[in-house]
Amino acid sequence: MGPKHTSEEVIFPPRCCPYCQQAFRPSKHRPEQAVCSRPECQAKRRNEYRRKKRLADPEYAQVICDSRRKWREAHPDYQQNYWRTHTDAATRNREQQRQRDQKRRIGLLVKNTLVLDLKHSAAEVWLVGPLAGDLVKNTLVSSKLLILQPPSPALTPAATS
Repeated sequence: MGPKHTSEEVIFPPRCCPYCQQAFRPSKHRPEQAVCSRPECQAKRRNEYRRKKRLADPEYAQVICDSRRKWREAHPDYQQNYWRTHTDAATRNREQQRQRDQKRRIGLLVKNTLVLDLKHSAAEVWLVGPLAGDLVKNTLVSSKLLILQPPSPALTPAATS
């Protein structure tokens, strides 16, 4: 004889949660349950539903927009008070914004092909600095850079005499 199973195990075989990848048994009251009961996974499920609903239903999206606008109008000083009373969060936000700004500026340089393609230049170019590794396809570097290259053989004094 094989292992004994309860009737629930036979009717409701285990499923894999799409969010945490853990096996779970659906509720006997909700046999179509596709997400486990963990609060984090349920929150993700609800957020995904709301996101899809906003994209599919313009009226729903407008109600959300109006609700947010009304709340902001009713609490005009909320943002200023928050940053004033949460100095650690404000400091962290400023630092993260500096990093985002720097990353955006680097992103604008990555595929810049407007001027001189340094890869095909006869001069040797050295890009130095912590962000030089991010400049994969860079052809223009915004910095103070002195490029020294030897004079061409046709212009040397020995060649002219």
